[in-house]
Formats: sequence, structure tokens, C-alpha cells
Amino acid sequence: MAEAPRTDGGDIAALAKGGRTNFLGFLLRLAARLPFLFIAGRLYGAEALGRFASALVVVELAAMICSMGEKRGLAQRLAEAPDSRPANVVFDGILIALLASLVAGLFFWFVPAPLFPSGNYTDLDRLIVLAIPGYALTEIVLAAQAYRFDIGTTVRARAVVEPWTISILAGAFYFVIPDSGLAMAYLASIYAGLLTALWPFFRTYGLPRGWRPHPVAMTRLTVRAFPLAVADAIEWGTRRLDIFVLGLFAAPAAVGVYYVAQQVASLPQKLKTSFEPILGPVITRNLKENNYPAIARQVCQVGFWIVAAQAGIALALGIPGEGVMGLVGPNFVGGTGALAFLLAAEVVAATAVVPEAALVYMARVRNLAISVATIALQAVLTVTAMVVVDRMGLPETYKAAGAAAALMIALGTASFVKSRLLSRILGQSINNWRWALVWAAAPAIIVGVLATYLPEWAELAFGIPAILLAYGAMIWRYGFGPEDRVLFRRNLEQPAAETGPTAQESRP
Repeated sequence: MAEAPRTDGGDIAALAKGGRTNFLGFLLRLAARLPFLFIAGRLYGAEALGRFASALVVVELAAMICSMGEKRGLAQRLAEAPDSRPANVVFDGILIALLASLVAGLFFWFVPAPLFPSGNYTDLDRLIVLAIPGYALTEIVLAAQAYRFDIGTTVRARAVVEPWTISILAGAFYFVIPDSGLAMAYLASIYAGLLTALWPFFRTYGLPRGWRPHPVAMTRLTVRAFPLAVADAIEWGTRRLDIFVLGLFAAPAAVGVYYVAQQVASLPQKLKTSFEPILGPVITRNLKENNYPAIARQVCQVGFWIVAAQAGIALALGIPGEGVMGLVGPNFVGGTGALAFLLAAEVVAATAVVPEAALVYMARVRNLAISVATIALQAVLTVTAMVVVDRMGLPETYKAAGAAAALMIALGTASFVKSRLLSRILGQSINNWRWALVWAAAPAIIVGVLATYLPEWAELAFGIPAILLAYGAMIWRYGFGPEDRVLFRRNLEQPAAETGPTAQESRP
């Protein structure tokens, strides 16, 4: 007997549950990321951190490309494949990613210049290329688990095991291999996360049965996945291109300061990833049913959740920005301007990242073209900022602020274009904006400005919670309706009669 399609209300409930689970992961990641930044800034210093950041950009970008878009494309392939052997479908992607990763790793081992543009590295530092296959395989395994609505594995791997491993080992390795401690800690964290993901994956899917690699079929799969792989890499790369360009135009110390600002600013961006694993399967299922209004509602709903949360966190981290950056070390306070631009960039980017979750399935080539244009615009703006700062003789910290401003402009442009494109395809309005965001931000800004008059320790200890409380109270009272508050309910039911067509009506 065929299973009745899920209702839109059930999908919203599933999105809320997945987002809630991964939001816990965001809090855990925050708790683990701050110790790493403190250890890296205080023990290793801005210059070592800058060298590490430059290598990290290239390694993770290569890994994203080698995963062949399976982070989002795997959901569609599993939905289209026979239910009897889903493990075979996953292992097709794993094999392709592994082969591509090995090729990329060998290339960067023999040509390390892109990893270390300053030319300063050790033999141990070069081993960071081994993270490419580990990172790519982890992406695929976690995507497979997300298709079964298992978000807990992503939380454990990405928000607990990986960040705490790199934090603990970065501190330990400083006393053993201080010149390469950051790279080795990162490499260990990637494989610790992979092992954490593989255990539930094998329990869920098992080993493939009757599986044989077919070169022709896998070539077709690679060709089909290539636009999505490039779109994934570009979407990720827009938040790393700035570091790469800075590595070419600025000293490693400036790159290190910018990296810390980016790590703090990217914390709100992780909220987008809280919904991404569960949003893909929900959208692919509605696409099979041609339920475009449901997709539009889900995109707008999740988009507002993300914008509302990111705006609140951006205010809480941006207003006391000098104190936040000063926690890592006094040499990092100069990155406060970059931090402000980066936090603003994450808020404006939310309008693009959620529509893109649908565009990668409905308009792959057009989405790819917009992504390419976005990163090209960012590259031009970033290089322009570097040249202007050099010609005006401004301090190196202005280069960091210029790179962050370029990112904000590029992401804002992409947000507008992608939301308009999805609106035309669906024939539905796509809009995440609500005026309640302004009413919620106003008292939070007032509280934040008052908090800056406190001593630095009090500004951080009491000011940040006070900003979040003022913002949260206002957005809850004036911005959140009944559907929005589903995000905060625990024992969710999935009503069919009230929120969508009945099972009988849904059957063809």
C-alpha cells in the first residue's frame, strides 16, 4: 500500500524538529569554538593562525568539490532510487568522492604553494592534505543520515567531536610540535568526526549488496552532479575567498586577525546549516508531488527563522565587538570593523541561502550561473579594496574590513537575485522580511550601547545576554505567529486535517 504524502504542516513540524536539534549543535559548537580561538590566538599568535587559515581554505574547498554535491544531491538520488538498496546509491557517491579526493590530495602534496602562499610551512603542515578525503566522506555520510531525518549524528560529529578535538589537541600539540600544532589538530578532528558519523551510518544503511562500480554509470553521475558540486563549492567559497585573497595581498598576521573575526561571525551562519540537512529531503519530496505552494511556504518559513535568529546573534556579538575580539588577544581588536561587516553579511545572506536549497533541484544551471557571478563580484570587490588600502597607505586591518565589506555586498546581491528567480519558478512570493525585525532590533541596540559603558568583563558577561533577551522578547511578542512558534514546541503532532489535505485527498 502506497504511503500517503506528508502534509505541509507535517513538513513544517519536521523542519522545526530538525532545526531545533541542530540548534543545540550550534550552541555546542559555540562552546567548543571559543576555546579553540582563545588557544590559537593566545598560544600560537596571529601569524601562525593566518598560515593555518590560508591552508584550511584550499583544503576544505577541494573537499567540497570532491564531494560532488552529495551534501544536497544525495537526497534527490535516494528519492529517485529503488528503496531496496539505498546503501548502493550512497556508496556510488562515496567511491567517486574518494577517488577525486585522492587525486586532489596528491596534487597539493606535490604543489603546496596554493596552501601556503607565504611560502612558510613545515613537512608536518603538508600532511593537512590528508584532510581532503576525510572531509568529503563525512559530508556524504552525514547527508545520507539527514535523508533519514537523523540530525543527531550531524550534531555529534560537527558540533561536539570535531570542535572539541581540535580545541583540546591544539592546546596539547603546542607543547610538542608548536610549529605544526594547528594543522595536526585539525587533521585529527576531521577523522574523529568521520568515525563518529560512520558508526550510525553503517547501522542505518549497512554495507552495499550486489554493488559493483560501473564506469559509465558513475561518469553520468559525475556529469549530473557537477553543477551542484560547483554551486556547493562556490556557496562555501564565498565565505573563504576573502581569506584566500587576503593571503595574497596581506601579511599572515592580518589574515589571522580576519580569520578570528570570520569564525566569530560565522556562528550565526551555522544556524542556516541547522535547517539545511532536513530542508533538502522535504523539498525533494514536494517536488515529486509538484507541490510548489508548499515549497514556497517552507522556504519563507525557514528563511524568517534564520533571519530572526541571525539578526539577534549579530547584534549580541557586534555591539560589544571589541570585547569579543579582545578575548582572543589584544592584537585581534583591530579586526572589530571586519567583524561588524561579516555579521551584517550573514544576515543579508539568509535571503539567498534558503531559496538556493530549492534552486539546486529546480534550476541547477541558473543557480550555478548566479553563484559564479556572485563569487566573481566578490573577487573584484575584494581585490579593489586591497588595492585602495595599499594606495592610501592605510593599516593592514583596513584590508580585513574591506574584504568583509566586499563579502557583504556580494551576498546581498545574490540574495536579491536568487529569491526573485525562485519566486518566478514557483509562481509564489518569496519574502523573509518582516518589520518586526526592526522593532526587535531597536531595544536590543539601546541595551547594547548602554552595556558598552560597563567594564569589559561585565559588558561580555551581562551585556550579551541582555541584548539577546531584549531582542528575543520583542521578536517573540511582535514577530512570531503560531507557525513560527512551532519551532519551540517539543512534542509536535503532524495534523493532516488542519494543516493540509487529508491522506485520502492526497492520493492520486
